[in-house]
Amino acid sequence: MASSGAAKNPKKTNLLDHHSIKHLLDESVTDVVKSRAYAEDLRLSNVRLLIGSIIIAIALLAQFYPKKFPENRDFLFFISYTKEKNAILFTYPPAGSFNSTGLVVSSKLPRFSDMYTLTIASADPKSISANKPVVLTKSVTKWFTKDGVLVEGLFWKDVEKLIDDYNGDRKSK
Repeated sequence: MASSGAAKNPKKTNLLDHHSIKHLLDESVTDVVKSRAYAEDLRLSNVRLLIGSIIIAIALLAQFYPKKFPENRDFLFFISYTKEKNAILFTYPPAGSFNSTGLVVSSKLPRFSDMYTLTIASADPKSISANKPVVLTKSVTKWFTKDGVLVEGLFWKDVEKLIDDYNGDRKSK
């Protein structure tokens, strides 16, 4: 008797904590996108880590240096906000694809709201092969049981449909 991994280890969250709901959904979105042959692009994350490390080193030096340390957090915030915004995943294009850009997958779950918004857009919107961004907004109550267990099949189906819509694979059912 075969059983799926999802049945053995259901993903469960606290339905009263919107941060944990968003985190669980974002992790699941990442799994769905990666399962569709998109490799994760970690360059921006690595740049942020490098800048953060440099800032920490400067802060350590400034702590023991006799002059006052300048405020530079605005610079780091500017880099994070202008490039990432609400992004949860950056990808390369799928191997063997004619598309020359990857994806930027972003999500929002406003505080005190049950409406989860997932957006898929091109990593390079100015590219000739960039498609128009697609958006899915749906209540998280559609994907969770009353006990806080994610119904992965329903959620994956919605995310896969959004990826298909982005790629122009609109299938009539």
